[in-house]
Amino acid sequence: MREFWFRAALRVALILVCVLIGLAADALAPALALACALLLAGSLRDQYEIGRFDRWLNSTSDAELPDGAGQWEFLFAKLARRERNARQQREDLRSRLERMREASRAMPDGTLIMSRDELIEWLNPMAEEHLGLDGRRDIAMPILNLVRQPEFAEYLQSGDYGEPLSMPSPRQPGRTLQLRVVAFGDDQKLLLTRDITQLEKLETMRRDFVANVSHEMKTPLTVIHGFLETLEDALPELPQEQALSFIRMAQQQSVRLQRLVDDLLTLSALETDTPTPEEPVDMRNLLDIVLVETRALSSGRHTVTLDVDAAPGALLGCARDLRSALGNLASNAVRYTPDGGSVKLAWRVVDGCGEYSVTDNGIGIDAQHIPRLTERFYRVDRGRSRETGGTGLGLAIVKHVLERHQATLQIDSQPGQGSRFTVRFPARRTLPAL
Repeated sequence: MREFWFRAALRVALILVCVLIGLAADALAPALALACALLLAGSLRDQYEIGRFDRWLNSTSDAELPDGAGQWEFLFAKLARRERNARQQREDLRSRLERMREASRAMPDGTLIMSRDELIEWLNPMAEEHLGLDGRRDIAMPILNLVRQPEFAEYLQSGDYGEPLSMPSPRQPGRTLQLRVVAFGDDQKLLLTRDITQLEKLETMRRDFVANVSHEMKTPLTVIHGFLETLEDALPELPQEQALSFIRMAQQQSVRLQRLVDDLLTLSALETDTPTPEEPVDMRNLLDIVLVETRALSSGRHTVTLDVDAAPGALLGCARDLRSALGNLASNAVRYTPDGGSVKLAWRVVDGCGEYSVTDNGIGIDAQHIPRLTERFYRVDRGRSRETGGTGLGLAIVKHVLERHQATLQIDSQPGQGSRFTVRFPARRTLPAL
């Protein structure tokens, strides 16, 4: 600004000098004429620069500010610097806004902005999917005209957004959404949506698991407590044989309880993210151990056989977990096969893949139960499972062990004709004999 006033003062001084020279030379008229000419030229120059500036202001393009001349040069330069700064700020804001939009589009949760009149101003793709909306068609539409669920309308109009709303998805049957409204700005509202279907399933599984564990533990504890109470109150009067019978039954229940705790600990360890230690496991040795344990469980009530390739080779995995999984399949066959039946264990290497199977001629399984057999505490026949000492966790353990070894389980069964459980291990885990 000082430069502007300096140039203006210089122009006035130049005119005054011309007038003074004219007075000194007794030629006032030519001096005044020269001064007027200078004033006119300066005025025309100013009008020209003002016109250029006005045309730039009225321009709709992003044209650069023109260069000025004379005293306008520094003003135009200053305006140009300000314009460049403003343009840079606009670019920064545009870039940040675009990044925010990209981030909102990538969010796993839905985001929707409403005006004070509950008109849709903006929404991301996840909100479109959750609420069945179209981001181009539904902008400026009242959201209550598009999401017509009474609980949502009541929640939105209540003004009490302290707790989120859970409701069925309006466009995806079987899905559950959690909605939360956040007020902000000039009476605007931010609607956040989240698919909690899986979370609800996990919560249901957790509740069922706790209830099942409590029930499974309550029965043996009740039996043990009852026998101990009876022995405490009537031990002197009880015949020795009856007292020993009570002790044996209490001991059986304690063993059952211990087995349940062991299976729960095994299942918990398998469900963690701890890497499974892997080593070559000699299949001949492992299958011999499973065979001995299966025959011990049968106590001679079944014919238990083992059919193995001449060179069974080895399997890359965790020996402890594999023993648990293969043994659970064999023990289940014994438990659900009547006395006098047969249980056949087999190991083959087919097309480079290891295949373990357990075949029995027991009671069999109805097709409707097969998809749920690996659920924790799921039993086809609860009474028989408890009678045979099952915990309801065996096949759940098998499922997790096989998942850790990238193996698959196939179940073929017919009621009254027996069952066949087949496990297939990938070729990369099947090794030559040790």
